[in-house]
Amino acid sequence: MDAFFYVVNFLVTVVAATAVFAFWVANRKRIAAETVGRAEEQALKILHDAEREAEAKKKEALLEAKEQAHQIALDADHLLRGRRQEVATLEQSLAERTRSLADRLSTCDRAEKDLRIREQSLADREKSTAAAAARYEQLVADQQRELQRVAGLTSDEAKELLLRQMEADARRDAANLVKRLEAEAREQAAARARQIVTEAIQRSAAEHAIETTVSVVDLPSDDLKGRIIGREGRNIRALEVATGVELIVDDTPGAIILSSFDPYRREIARQAIERLIADGRIHPARIEEVVDKVKAEMEEAVRREGEGAAFELGLYDMHPEIYRLMGRLKYRTSYGQNVLNHSKEVAFLAGVMAREVGLDAHVAVRAAFIHDIGKAIDRDLQGTHLELGIDFLRKHGESEAVVAAMAAHHMDIDWPSLEAMIVQAADAISAARPGARRDILESYVKRLEKLEGIADSFNGVSKAFALQAGREIRILVESEKITDEEAVWLSKDIARRIENELEYPGQIKVTVIRETRAVEFAR
Repeated sequence: MDAFFYVVNFLVTVVAATAVFAFWVANRKRIAAETVGRAEEQALKILHDAEREAEAKKKEALLEAKEQAHQIALDADHLLRGRRQEVATLEQSLAERTRSLADRLSTCDRAEKDLRIREQSLADREKSTAAAAARYEQLVADQQRELQRVAGLTSDEAKELLLRQMEADARRDAANLVKRLEAEAREQAAARARQIVTEAIQRSAAEHAIETTVSVVDLPSDDLKGRIIGREGRNIRALEVATGVELIVDDTPGAIILSSFDPYRREIARQAIERLIADGRIHPARIEEVVDKVKAEMEEAVRREGEGAAFELGLYDMHPEIYRLMGRLKYRTSYGQNVLNHSKEVAFLAGVMAREVGLDAHVAVRAAFIHDIGKAIDRDLQGTHLELGIDFLRKHGESEAVVAAMAAHHMDIDWPSLEAMIVQAADAISAARPGARRDILESYVKRLEKLEGIADSFNGVSKAFALQAGREIRILVESEKITDEEAVWLSKDIARRIENELEYPGQIKVTVIRETRAVEFAR
């Protein structure tokens, strides 16, 4: 019985041990499976994190590469702008040197021509001297023969011959006396004239400033540059087309540069841009409206300018159209000298000199003040400023004495009166003052005027504007007269005319603009 219990206990122990061992093995497998699962899950997590990190680093590297590429593009653009500016500077310097060489060559040609004239004059004088010497020798020989003949004459005949000789000597002495008196009178007149001119100059204290071809518009902030340029540059193009002025929006902080050889256009553009900035509405339609309004106001402003200048000189009875054209001369230059200021100065000088010599000062002042009035319209009409001015003054009631004195200020005609001489002298004094004029600017302006004149001469051209210091010309054509195909040929024809008729450095870009507008009003 004990053995049976012993066996049973042994079997139970074995079974229990086996069960414990099986449980332990099963538990170990479960733990191992869980460990493997966690390991696989952690490995997947690590793999996903690695992939995300790699993707992030890839995006960061790509972004950094794009930023570097953008920075490189900006640097290249700045470098290109700098190179373009250098090229423009070099072109301008080359043009100035070319003009200087041309002036020197012209001076050398004139000097050579003067030298040839002097050589010819010297040769003529030598011939004249030789002829005079021959005549003198002949006279001496004739006198000797005459003395020999007189020696055999009677006393009455000798007395008569002596009287004739004394009469001839007296006439010669009288002629020499008259010549000497005339020379003294001329010297005194020249000294008196110099004194009068000097006093007139001393009593006229005029300031001189050479006009430039650019104006600067200050901006409250650089953010406005983008608004002035507009989307895809439409605002700046509208401004340039409406005003005929080139807008230079560069790296200059807080400013825009307006470039044009015509001061009147620059002033219109400056006022229009300032009003647009103050108003805040900047778009093509608003730009055209503001420019048209400024042009209308400028016409009234120039009339007041001309009227004020005339009143300063005591001229109160002129035609209103004369005041308007004289006011426009405020925005016209001659060799860099402001024409309105020049006209006022010439009038003052003419008045002083006319009163000193007892001439009609009112005629002299009036003629001197309006002597260059034709320059206000010579860009719009055919003819010289002198011809246009004479026709305009006669149509608007100026007296013939004033017109005649004005017409002779370039000495194109004989002096019609002493007042005309006074006007010409005053004009020469004003123009010859040191610092009053500059030839280079005037030749540059004349080249731009010739460039616009070539374009305006073609049929169908509405407006033409020279931009970028004459390196580009923009031409607006009438859409109802010129088709798109004809616009292409028009640009080629104008370019060919420019090549044949103008001398210029580099190249000139010819841009023909044709646009069609349909306007209607909703009522």
